[in-house]
Amino acid sequence: MPGSMAGKRALITGSSRGIGADTAQYLAAAGAKVVINYRNKEKRALQLVEKITESGGEAVALGADLTDPESVAQLFAAVREQWGGLDLLVLNASGGMESGMGEDYAMRLNRDAQVGVLTGALPLLESGSRVVFVTSHQAHFIRTVPTMPEYEPVALSKRAGEDALRAMIPELESAGIEFVVVSGDMIEGTITATLLERANPGAIDARKESAGRLYNVGEFAAEVALAAVEPVPADNTRYVGDISDFTSR
Repeated sequence: MPGSMAGKRALITGSSRGIGADTAQYLAAAGAKVVINYRNKEKRALQLVEKITESGGEAVALGADLTDPESVAQLFAAVREQWGGLDLLVLNASGGMESGMGEDYAMRLNRDAQVGVLTGALPLLESGSRVVFVTSHQAHFIRTVPTMPEYEPVALSKRAGEDALRAMIPELESAGIEFVVVSGDMIEGTITATLLERANPGAIDARKESAGRLYNVGEFAAEVALAAVEPVPADNTRYVGDISDFTSR
C-alpha cells in the first residue's frame, strides 16, 4: 500500500530492467527509497530513476559488477554515504546463459556473488531488516526434478547459491535479519526466457502448456515486492504459482 514502506531503504540487484526494475517501482510507490543496481546498463538505470522520481518516489542508480569484490565494496560504500544503511536487500540479479562470459560465470554470479553481496551488505542491514532471494522453480527443485538441458547450468548454480545463502540464516537471525526465498516458474518477457527460447525454440510455450499459465514480469515482480513485507513462511520459502509439476514426482 502507498506509504507502507515510507522511510525504508532498499537495494535491488540487477534492477535496470525486467523483474528487478518492476520490483523497484512497486517498492518506490510504497514509499521506499530504492537503489537501482546495474552492471552495464547505466542509461536504462538512470531512465528508471527518472521515472520513479517523476512519480514522487526517491531512487538512485549505482553500478557494480557483482562478481568483483572491489566493485561490490564500492557499491556498499556509496549506499552508506547516501543513506547510512539498508532495510531491504533484494538479491534479484542472475544469469549464466549469456555468451562470452566464461564457463564458470553462472556459478560465479549465481552462487559466489550472492554470498559476496549479502556479506558486504551485513554491516548496513539493521535489526528488523529483510533479505529476499529470487529464484526459479527449475532451480529450487533441480535436485529432484530435471530441467531443460540449456537451463541446467543456471539451475544448478542458482540452487548452489540458495543453499549457500540458507547456510547464513543462523547468522542473519542472530542479527535480527529475516530471510526469504521467492521461487517462481519461467517468467514470460525476461532475458532468461528469451535466451532459452533462442537456444530451444518452443521451450517456453511447452512450459506454459504444462503449467497452465506463466506469470509475466510485472506479476512476478509484485510477488517479490510482497515478499518484502508479508510474513516469512516457516521454511523461508515463498512459492509463486503452482508447483505440482515439481512436487508430485
